[in-house]
Amino acid sequence: MSPAAHAGAELPAIAGAQFAPLPEFRVFAATGADAPAFLHGQLTHDVTGLGPDAARFAGYCTAKGRLLATMVFWHAAPAENGDPVIQGFLRADIAEAVIKKLSMFVLRAKVKFSFPELQVWGVQAEAAAQQTILDAAGAVPVTPWRAAHLPSGTWIAAPVAEAATRWWWVADEAQRDVALPTLRDRASEGVAASFRMKDLQAGLPWVSAPTQDVFIPQTLNLDLVDGVSFTKGCYPGQEVVARSHYRGTVKRRMALGTLAGGAAADTDGLRNLDIFDARNPDEPCGRVLDAAGHGAVALVFETTLASLPEGDLRLGAADGPVIHVQPLPYALA
Repeated sequence: MSPAAHAGAELPAIAGAQFAPLPEFRVFAATGADAPAFLHGQLTHDVTGLGPDAARFAGYCTAKGRLLATMVFWHAAPAENGDPVIQGFLRADIAEAVIKKLSMFVLRAKVKFSFPELQVWGVQAEAAAQQTILDAAGAVPVTPWRAAHLPSGTWIAAPVAEAATRWWWVADEAQRDVALPTLRDRASEGVAASFRMKDLQAGLPWVSAPTQDVFIPQTLNLDLVDGVSFTKGCYPGQEVVARSHYRGTVKRRMALGTLAGGAAADTDGLRNLDIFDARNPDEPCGRVLDAAGHGAVALVFETTLASLPEGDLRLGAADGPVIHVQPLPYALA
């Protein structure tokens, strides 16, 4: 990648310990004897083989292999009658429609979907401030995708692109009251945009309403963030996803960039905008998946591998704002 590709606004680093509610996510639950097996047959990753101290990223696809949602999921504590419970969260603007669609395929399976009164928070800390989180919440995990179910709620260590630790904290009101007093006393209350930007830097592809039914998992790097199992068996769109994987035909990937010109007032409005390579201005070469603004504007966008890294990438038009490509924490294999 050329040095110019790294020019532009710098993405902010984590400082101290911070926490913030993440209202863009909504938590769902699948409860019943068949809940793990049912979701195993619907999502791109292994549900039945997931241990109690882990979480996973996964997608939910159409029959044509296009993503309707991406989500984090884990095994929660069993229901009062002993039935297994799978919980997860996805973007709030698609949550009801996605769960309704999943419910259509339940048929005689013993599984029921609901939206429990749980809220997702983002918590992040540099190494010197991690003790604050331990004092507030208990023995939280520090390895990405490990989960701990504590009196303060469920804590899932999120992937990072820098020397810091992040968590998704999923808790009801009573559980939040366990940790919030210490957090408010010893950490700073941040903003959701900061945590969202860290997701972009980590290369996580969050599908929202404007970007549903557009991308296959590989073009959003779902296979590169361990969001797809190629050994778990069938799920909607599995043949399309597997064919792209085994034939090595992926010619488009998701990249990270920053926008020249500073923060945008409405980063949500950037989703699904076309990306152009000014060297070939006649047609777009990609599309924005997600964006966040916190001191800078970062975006992740799907584009052709041929446009990286030397392309003159622009947002919205061939003469639009310049996109400065930034490195992801994994190779675009």
